[in-house]
Parts: sequence; structure tokens; C-alpha cells
Amino acid sequence: MASISLSRIGWATPDGHSVLTGVDLNFGQERTGLVGRNGVGKSTLLKLITGELQPLAGTVRVTGTLGLLKQAVRPGERETVADLFGVTGALALLRRAEAGAAGVEELTDADWTLAERIAAALARVGLDAGPDTRLAELSGGQRTRASLAAAVFAAPDFLLLDEPTNNLDRSGRDAVIALLAGWRAGAIVVSHDRELLDRMDAIVELTSLGAARFGGNWTHYRERKATELDAAQQDLAHAEKQAAEVRRKAQRAAERQDRRDAAGSRKAAQGDMPRILLGARKSNAEASRGAGAKLADRQRAEAEMALTSARSRIEILQDLSLALLPTGLPANRTVLRLDGVTAGYEADHPIIRDLSFTMEGPERVAIVGPNGSGKTTLLTLIAGGLAPIRGTVSVAVDFAMLDQRVGILDPAASILDNFQGLNPGATDNACRAALARFLFRADAALQQMGTLSGGQMLRAGLACTLGGPRPPALLILDEPTNHLDVESVEAMEAGLRSYDGAILLVSHDETFMTNIGIGRRLSLGAAEGDAP
Repeated sequence: MASISLSRIGWATPDGHSVLTGVDLNFGQERTGLVGRNGVGKSTLLKLITGELQPLAGTVRVTGTLGLLKQAVRPGERETVADLFGVTGALALLRRAEAGAAGVEELTDADWTLAERIAAALARVGLDAGPDTRLAELSGGQRTRASLAAAVFAAPDFLLLDEPTNNLDRSGRDAVIALLAGWRAGAIVVSHDRELLDRMDAIVELTSLGAARFGGNWTHYRERKATELDAAQQDLAHAEKQAAEVRRKAQRAAERQDRRDAAGSRKAAQGDMPRILLGARKSNAEASRGAGAKLADRQRAEAEMALTSARSRIEILQDLSLALLPTGLPANRTVLRLDGVTAGYEADHPIIRDLSFTMEGPERVAIVGPNGSGKTTLLTLIAGGLAPIRGTVSVAVDFAMLDQRVGILDPAASILDNFQGLNPGATDNACRAALARFLFRADAALQQMGTLSGGQMLRAGLACTLGGPRPPALLILDEPTNHLDVESVEAMEAGLRSYDGAILLVSHDETFMTNIGIGRRLSLGAAEGDAP
């Protein structure tokens, strides 16, 4: 039977930062959600299972075949869906056979059902594309669907999915949920999507304390987790109370012994006690003090051990709390204007047609629409990464754009170096203080960008763009919640509510858009949102 077993796994980044320590896990033929805070090692665990990474300690045993969906697909210019499926050569053979150009020996190797199975896999995830479709022509969400189709194409014993609903519109999310609902083999799903996690058979939580398995879906996990956390907090409160009581008793015992010693000293000073009796009393006092000290030490050690044990059951988590400096953007200031814009990557096949749009003051606007409707293209156009075919684009204030890969940052540089590069006037102390507000304290600020998880990278991007002495008046965000855990999303919501600049956002997260006060929607395509 297919299975995955991890025994005492340990792994660290090249710079020595420990990510996984002593992890023991077993996966069978069920759908398992893998959850945990950003940077705790979820994607790393998948890479250890596939063999892309090797553990520094422990062993990984895989029985059966694997199908992997990574967090991001970065295609080459000419890479096609067939390349993603790994069937380019097999399709070429079929075409030679159909044209009568294949040799007899080649014909015996031909897979005559291949095209039909590729079409079925793409239809299963709701993607209207063919094997010759270039991946660069697909939107981020469409590439996610293509990658998912490639992962299930060979009917593996285990699906390994890393954030499968990222970049997907509503219909894409529904397709992933339906696929997993009908999946009868094993699956390990890294996700922060609570709707998807509620379709799981089990939840594995990774924390800095290790890994814990919970039977049932996300809702059951949260209920059980809340119960266990409440019990652990009660145990911790009891242990703290006991430790404090032991310290008080030890202090009172020491004070009583000091008073007895002082009384004995005064008696000896009077000179009316035989020397032999004085010596005996002194010996007894020293023995009593020694015994009392040993008892107090033992009780303190036991109390501290109980306290440490109670604390070890509760992972101490720091919440990200953003306090941003003001931009001073006035309400009547024109921030952005598009007049009659037509744009795309090929002049004869524009993605955006004749679009006019204006933002004024600290407006908060969401660009909505189905995958492939041009949302990311529009952001790239506004940020200056793409010239319009027709019409004009005018951005009248300073801005920062965080795309889905945080391309504004240098992956080879540290977080601190990136911050200083984007905020050249800030002192070293100011840089350190700003990064600390985003939980990059001390040596954490020296981490290389390329070693960070997706969520950590977005947090670093926010730190570098918004943490400086002059935050930009316009913030452009492309699916900012895709790689964030629930706690970080809530912290981002709180921070963006306090931001006084304008926000232009692409997102499919309705709750997030509501919580940051999106007041207007620009709809591209007919499936989502309101009219412009």
C-alpha cells in the first residue's frame, strides 16, 4: 500500500537557520491538510518528500508515485502545456504517426489515448487550453489550473499540492475543491484556504514545537485546538502559580533561618553559654540551613520543570501589528488616470480594450474579474511595466507595487539590504526599527530574500515599501493574501486600515476586501464584481 513516512526529520537553511527539527509523520491514503504559520516549513516538507531537498537528519520513505503542484509556475517563453505534462516527445511521435512519418518500431511505443487523456485532465480543472498552448499566454490562475491538471494526469498515489487555490477565481477554486472531493488516493495539501481545508480527512499542524496530527477537517481541528489550548493555558497558569508559591516558601524559610541564626549569634555574644554547646548549635544551624537549601532547590527545580513543560505546550506567537507613518494624501488629489487605454502583449490581440478610469485621494479600489480577464496586466500597465497600445496612463503620485512574486526585491540580497536600497535616506537604526515592526528583528533582518517562504517574502515586501520614513501615496497589490496564514492576513487588514494612502488591489478574497474598506470595484470581464 502507498505510504509516506518521515522519521526524526531535521532541516536548516544554508545559512544555518533551523526550520524542521525531529519531525515524525506518516501519511496514508487520505486527504491531509498541512497547516502552520508562514516560514514554519510546510513547503520545505513537501520538497523533502519529493527529494528536491535532502534532510540533514532523519529519513524519508515514499512507497508509491507522487504528483506535485508547486506554489508558482515560472514558464519559459516557449514552454507549453505539453511540456508541463512531460509529454512533448510522446505527442510529437503521435503526430509523426498520423502523418505517416513514424517508423515501425516507433509505432509500438505510440500512446494513442494520450491526447484524449490530456484533454480530460484539462477539462477536470476547467481549463480551456490545449497541449500546444504556451504557458506564458495563460494568466497566473490558468497556469495553476494547468499545473494541477499535470499533477493528476498520471493518476499518482499521492497528490502534493502547495497552495492550490492561490491565484484562482471562484470557478477555479470550485474546480480544485471538486477535484479533491472526488480524489480517492492520498493527498497532502498545503493551504490557508479554510473552505478547501474543510474537505480534508485530517489536518497536520506544523509549529516551532514540531508536528501534530488531528483527525477530521479544518473545523474539527480548530475546535480541538481551542480545547487543547485552553487546557494548556490552565496548566500553565497553575504551574506559574505553583512556581511562585515555591519561591515564596523558600524565601520565607530562608528569612526564618536568618532570624534563628541572628538570635544564636546574639546569644553567643553574651558569653554565658559553654563553648562546646555553642559549637553544637552552630553545627546544627549549618546542617539545618544546608538541608533547607537542598529542599528549596529541589522544590524550585521541580516547579520550574513543570512550568517549562506547561510552556512547551503553548507556542509563543508574536502577532504582526503594523503602525504606518502618514502619507498626507489629500482627498481631492488625482492619483491615477487612464484615458481610452487598449493594452496587451500583442497589438493584434489586446487584453484590455478602451478602458477609462480615475482614482482620487485615498480611494480603495479592487480590480475584479475571472482569470485571464487582464487584472494583473492592468496593474503591470499602471506600474509602467507595459506600454499601452492606445490611450494614456498617468500616475500622479509616488507608488509601490507588490506583485505575486514580490519582484520589487532582490532575491540575492538580505532583507536589510533591500530595505536600505528602497529607503536610501534611512539610517541603519531606522532601518532596523522599521523591520522590527514587521517582525524581522536582529539576525532575522539579515536573511537572504531567496530563502524566505512566500508569506515571509510578502511581509518583507510590505516592510521595505511601507516601513520607510515616507510611505508611498499609492499602494498597488496583486493578490496580497495568497501566501499568508490567517493570523498574518488579519494583521495586514489591521495595518492597511490604518494606511492613509490610496490602494489599488487585485484579489479574490472577499473577506479581505471588505475588511480593508474597498469602496469601489473595477470589473474586467463579466463574471465578477460591479460595473466600473
